[in-house]
Amino acid sequence: MSYKTIYHGSPAIIEKPIYQFGGSNPQNDYGLGFYCTQNLDMAKEWANRTTRNGFANKYAFDERGLKILDLTDKSKFSVLNWIAILIHNREIPENDQIENADVLTYLAKYYIETSDYDVVIGYRADDAYFRFPLMFVRNVLTYEKLEEIYMFGNLGKQYVLTSERAFKRVKFIDAIPVEPIFYERYRRRKDGADNSYRELERLERASKGTRVRDLMAKDHD
Repeated sequence: MSYKTIYHGSPAIIEKPIYQFGGSNPQNDYGLGFYCTQNLDMAKEWANRTTRNGFANKYAFDERGLKILDLTDKSKFSVLNWIAILIHNREIPENDQIENADVLTYLAKYYIETSDYDVVIGYRADDAYFRFPLMFVRNVLTYEKLEEIYMFGNLGKQYVLTSERAFKRVKFIDAIPVEPIFYERYRRRKDGADNSYRELERLERASKGTRVRDLMAKDHD
């Protein structure tokens, strides 16, 4: 039997993920689910977001026969599908809900219902990086730059278990103690996002490229 190795970064050891979302945040990128990665170093960063002594929980996962939504497959999906899912799940500032209601309505047509799948594979957009999609909604960040940041950047992919069927396929292997240095690595990544946001906000207003309102106008042609 062939298994995929996945990791879940956490301050705690989680030997048996339970299909019970009382402690899960519905405003995570892809809604309710068990968020993992195939990248060990990325899991270690997630584990040490708030501590210097977290764990990268390692699992064997049998995905055969499961329904998988792979948003990183560029032959089937675009960054618009991804951003529509983020916007659906995350809290949008009230001023954007009012001032950019037409943009949000336009992006909603690219939404895919993730609860119809057992597993969702997609790009990461934690709180530090969610500002970039909002910059796109505000017609500042270009489509090309948003795609570059997420699809071709180093944020990593998330491997999210979203159904009871998927949870039953997980087998705990080990809890790997995370070195304290990964706390610093996470802080540096967040600081880098802060710096990039400020720089892009300044530069993108005058840059060439396709913005969301350009896409909306093209659809009306």
